[in-house]
Amino acid sequence: MVTEPIETATPDTENSELGLVPVSENAKTGLVPKSDQIQYIDIDSVKPSPENDILYKPVDPEDPEIIKLSKSIWCDGVLNPIIYTADGFIESGHRRHCAARLAGLVEIPAILSEIRRGDDIEAFTARLAEHNRQRKKSFDEEVREELARQNPADAYQSLIEQRQKSSCGIEAFQIEGRKERSGISDAKTPFLNAVLDVIRERRAYLPLSVRQIHYALLNDPPLKHAKKPDSVYQNDKQSYKSLTDLVARARLEDSISMKAIADPTRPVSCWQTFDGPQSFVESQLKHFMDGYWRDLMQSQPDHVEILAEKNTIQSIVNRVAMKYCIPTVTGRGYCSLTPRYEMAERYRRSGKGKLIILIVSDFDPDGEEIAQSFARSMRDDFGIYKIHPIKVALTDEQVDEYYLQPNMEAKRSSAQYKKFVKKYGKNVFEVEALQPEQLEAILKEAIDNVIDTDLFNRELEQEEKDANKIFAFKKVVNKSMMGKTNLVN
Repeated sequence: MVTEPIETATPDTENSELGLVPVSENAKTGLVPKSDQIQYIDIDSVKPSPENDILYKPVDPEDPEIIKLSKSIWCDGVLNPIIYTADGFIESGHRRHCAARLAGLVEIPAILSEIRRGDDIEAFTARLAEHNRQRKKSFDEEVREELARQNPADAYQSLIEQRQKSSCGIEAFQIEGRKERSGISDAKTPFLNAVLDVIRERRAYLPLSVRQIHYALLNDPPLKHAKKPDSVYQNDKQSYKSLTDLVARARLEDSISMKAIADPTRPVSCWQTFDGPQSFVESQLKHFMDGYWRDLMQSQPDHVEILAEKNTIQSIVNRVAMKYCIPTVTGRGYCSLTPRYEMAERYRRSGKGKLIILIVSDFDPDGEEIAQSFARSMRDDFGIYKIHPIKVALTDEQVDEYYLQPNMEAKRSSAQYKKFVKKYGKNVFEVEALQPEQLEAILKEAIDNVIDTDLFNRELEQEEKDANKIFAFKKVVNKSMMGKTNLVN
């Protein structure tokens, strides 16, 4: 091992050309003392790690800062030993190693790390970034450092949690004034408990519509009045009215949360406001770069969309659609021209083969015609001939498979009444008669049958990598902005 001053490493004439002129013999011997940890190794026995060039720009011997460091090493020696792995890669000290070579050293003080780079490249890269925390770096280098430290699984889980929070956001309307109602009597308590059981069982699908609760109660009908044995809950208007009244009173008494019940036919708009620019900036930084969605359908050969007949099933349909990033149109009956035009435009912009429309509507005269009418309009009004419409739910077969309760009889006023009754009979069924998990499973199966699942899974894998990069970038930006929000006041 070399423990003598470095004057024998390179002829002075060569160092003079670089401006490396020793100021004194004592300065030239300012070497790190040898110890149990620190040893002197051949400078060529270790090599720079490729990951260092990925995280930071490659060390350039012509960089003025490296030349300045080499002058310091020529005069004072290497004051801080490098760290290298058992398989011969530099873990810390790439700049010192380059400058020492430029200064003409043949040996360099070093500490042997307990890891091998080849055993775990990701762990090694993270350690590499940790060694350089104090170094002044460019913005791009900070992002790459944070990316190395970031756990991809944690970053992706955080992305999923953000989506769940945003998807569970409920816009509640405000009740103005107060109407005195009679309290819920003891005789009504079993009825209320049955409603609460439904809400608890379906909490994953909150908020529920009263219509969804109505169909759930038909599976195990309670007594509407405990002292009246003939008051069994039925699929009729009187029972539905009793349910509506009970739920309204229970919500006002806080027995049922206001947010647990949806009224999608009467939307309310609320505006997000701030008390000043500082609170706005703080809010923006807190949620900076949240809400990333990769287009999971971008590699699919066909363009897929979902058409739902009514708002009351929108939350269930969207739970499935969001997992695939499939656009959803809610028609509220027969769709107007605008949603059809917008769907046609999305299809044309996609440049894909077929337009596949997955339709969810009631099994009644109008529900059947809605499916036919929408598909016919897309073909005849918008010239989309490569159209593949599928009635996903509700179908005649599903009515039998799930033993669904009819929603009374078909309306004679419907223009499609005779056609439907001739083919299926008078009983009609609403799609809400399906339990939420049943409709969810049906829709998921239909989607999986029309897409290339291998391509979809590849997009999912890439989304996980995307999340890791985004969260690394976000951390660096937030770190740089920390403590600066008061500047906007």
